[in-house]
Amino acid sequence: MTSAQLTPPQKPFWAFDPEAATTSRIADFGRWVALHRGVRAAYDHTDYAALHHWSVTDLEGFWSAVWEYFDVDAATPYEQVLADEKMPGARWFTGATLNYTHHALRHLSDDRPAIIALDETGAGHEVSGEQLRAQVASVAATLRDLGVGQGDRVVGYLPNTPHAIVAFLAAASMGAVWSVCGQDYAPQAAADRFAQLEPTVLIAADGYLFNSATHDRRAAVLELARALPTLKATVLVDHVGLPWSHDNHPALTLPWEDASTRTEQLTCTPVPFDHPLWVLFSSGTTGLPKGIVHGHGGVLLEHLKTLGLQSDLGPGDRLLWYTTTHWMMWNLAVSTLLTGATTCTYDGSPAPLTRPDLLWELAARHHVTLFGTSPQYLLGMAKFGIDPSVHDLSSVRAVGCTGSTLPASAYPWVRRHLGERVQLASSTGGTDVASGFAGSAPTTSVWAGELSAPYLGVALAAYDAEGHPVVDQVGELVVTRPMPSMPLCFWNDPDGSRYRDAYFTSHPGVWRHGDWITLTSHGSVIVHGRSDSTLNRHGVRLGSADIHDVVERLPEIIEALVIGAEEPDGGYWMPLFVVPTSGVELDDALRDKIRHAIRTGASPRHVPDEILAVPGIPHTRTGKKLEVPVKRLLQGTPADQVVNPATVDSPELLAHFIRLGAKRRGARNST
Repeated sequence: MTSAQLTPPQKPFWAFDPEAATTSRIADFGRWVALHRGVRAAYDHTDYAALHHWSVTDLEGFWSAVWEYFDVDAATPYEQVLADEKMPGARWFTGATLNYTHHALRHLSDDRPAIIALDETGAGHEVSGEQLRAQVASVAATLRDLGVGQGDRVVGYLPNTPHAIVAFLAAASMGAVWSVCGQDYAPQAAADRFAQLEPTVLIAADGYLFNSATHDRRAAVLELARALPTLKATVLVDHVGLPWSHDNHPALTLPWEDASTRTEQLTCTPVPFDHPLWVLFSSGTTGLPKGIVHGHGGVLLEHLKTLGLQSDLGPGDRLLWYTTTHWMMWNLAVSTLLTGATTCTYDGSPAPLTRPDLLWELAARHHVTLFGTSPQYLLGMAKFGIDPSVHDLSSVRAVGCTGSTLPASAYPWVRRHLGERVQLASSTGGTDVASGFAGSAPTTSVWAGELSAPYLGVALAAYDAEGHPVVDQVGELVVTRPMPSMPLCFWNDPDGSRYRDAYFTSHPGVWRHGDWITLTSHGSVIVHGRSDSTLNRHGVRLGSADIHDVVERLPEIIEALVIGAEEPDGGYWMPLFVVPTSGVELDDALRDKIRHAIRTGASPRHVPDEILAVPGIPHTRTGKKLEVPVKRLLQGTPADQVVNPATVDSPELLAHFIRLGAKRRGARNST
């Protein structure tokens, strides 16, 4: 397999300042490990590579150090750090009982903001640590009164507001299991997820904001409630000010105001380390979405590491990460509270039509230290000439970016508009582990188009076709040793067969994630795209992200999607679909420019057979391009077997690819 990015620059795009890095939490952790564990790799607390090597060769030593460094408060102590290392089925911190909510609330200052609630009107209000504790205690008491017990499921149909955080923490405090999705999901799409869980209580908002419009979801809430026959009650949240009717609901209803304003004492129930905390769902582009179950302890440790060490968050810091409640970045953003830092919620479009730079304005106004977003957002800012530097962003020390591959072209734009001191921290991970595999830390440098390093505790490798680890070559992303936040199980998978088939069939005992990556000799990670959408041209493989990178750098192109489709006659058709910038026509001259860019910037063997203009590229609701579903549509698979429209951000865009697939089939049949 080839890649356009395997020859990196000799110098990093951004180099960390060793003196400044010594004040980071990860450097302090290194000093702590050296002092308390005598680990030689940690003596130089800015040598990330040495610290990482220790973290994956001594899993028990590393994860017990995370436990002690962050002073995990267990009701009963653990007996063994890792009782069984097999994958799947690793057993962590056996015997320990604890509670996620207890840890999320214990470091919050009573009079400082725990949550800053923002929306696209520019308005904002703060929820102090004291207020958050009181609301969580009140909602937890309400849930108990409604019949919720340990192990029961509570689900949310909610936008990204403090209500969702309070409801989750309340459910978790009693050992109930939480799941949530945003209200841009149709009621049936939400029911496809929640009905699997047989929930006891639904918590739902009247609507949400997006692009200067209020979206009324009251009828959708009623339809969803009727599709969940196990409900004992629905708690109705007044978020956008639309009056509720309590009639015609299939179960008891009560207002959020009544549920959240009681005077109660919060009690957090200790549960086993591997007690279910939440169920996250796969995108569900085909068939029912998979319910991925994570545990209290695994999420607690993994998020303390990811947010506390890799992201350097602690008391006084503020995180604003644009996300919806059905993306795992919402779960990670909530866990900001574990570090004692403030998390910002945001309801609305990331770039409202009337104020496209609003998120930067809010980051400046509220002194955000870590600003998180997606590659599409940064590329869109660059394409449309948005200049964040008109706002005072001096508090921002890092820009986090995840969701898809961030092309190298975006890095200079961030430097130009935010300054050389700001670290651009691209990362990769997944709903599967509710965390990341690779990204950055205050003690890592950054190469444009690359992720700085594997995360601590992640035994990351790239496997070739024979299952051998390779460096400076493209291979399958695998994890060779367990992580505490790997799924406990899939929901309704009693024998574990669906779970094993998802990750462990290719290399038994080794997690295969489904991405192409390169581990470079200078320690970084390059992500090339999904391995199930590989471009295999004349026997030479290339990740689709490498094509998207060079094409989307062109000012004439907003977004691109390349597909490699095997055809019934043994042929191989590789079209490139592009969305031209407004006012730009895809003519022969632009096609030639695109071909030249691919030939020189990616691979001469992967110049597409055709370049076709489309009105837009369809994505999952978490922003991933629908590469495999589009490929199957073009190959002629019936649409109802390929993709559930409810899981697509703009389902109307699928019609173009369905018509094109039918047209090609007709042409083949006529010959």
